[in-house]
Parts: sequence; structure tokens; C-alpha cells
Amino acid sequence: MDLTLRTSSLPHDDPDAALAFYRDVLGFEVRGDVGRGRTRWITVGPAGPAGRPDTALLLAPVADDPALTDAERDTVLGMMAKGTYGRVVLATPDLDTVFDRVQAADAEVVQEPVRQPHGVRDCAFRDPAGNLVRVRELRTDAG
Repeated sequence: MDLTLRTSSLPHDDPDAALAFYRDVLGFEVRGDVGRGRTRWITVGPAGPAGRPDTALLLAPVADDPALTDAERDTVLGMMAKGTYGRVVLATPDLDTVFDRVQAADAEVVQEPVRQPHGVRDCAFRDPAGNLVRVRELRTDAG
């Protein structure tokens, strides 16, 4: 099989805050912004010369999903408020710069940059909707 991950999705409860975070803090480019008011589907992705036009993150308004019952919507919104619903793992060759930008933006830091027991150096924080964003450092050396 030849499969590629094209788009992954994270919920938002405030499209303007989500857009500001992923565009202005993390430096993603906006590839689409559909809808109105709080019901907007925003597609972002890596920007610049190293950008990946075939990889995107969809920021979706979970509270307005017609497939959810009221009880399911309440559960999802409750999990989002606790920061236990959505998560994504990103990678960068410059973890410290990313962490400094996120920290300067007053995002909730979950974990400062640290080398994990399994060898990966990473950090973690929450986006405005409470989604866990983990960023791991890309290493060019063998160690």
C-alpha cells in the first residue's frame, strides 16, 4: 500500500484565537478559511521554502458538528476545556525557538523542552482550545 497522511483535524471553539495561534505563533500559512462567525473551518499548513503543500491541519468547529448529539457535544466540549480531547505532534529542527515563541505568546506550557528517556527531545503546550500540541526536535546527527 502507498498511503500518505494528507490532513489531520483539531477542534476549536474560537476560530479567531485558533487562527492567531497557528498562523501568528507557530508560523503556519492559511490555506483555507470557510464559514462565518464561530462556525469556520480553517486549514493551515507548514509555510516557507520547507513547507509541505501536501500536509495540512484542519481546525474545525466541533460544537457545530451536526453528527453529534447534545450529550456528545457536551462531552467533547468538557474534554476540550480540560485539555484531554485533541492532540497533534509537530517536528522542528529548532525546538528552542519554537518553545520561546509559544511561551512569549502566553500559551499554557505543559512541558518545557526536555530529552525523553526514549531519546526524543520535545516540549508540549496547549492551543487556545486546549488541544495538546507536542513539538519534537528533528535531529540530524545519529545520536
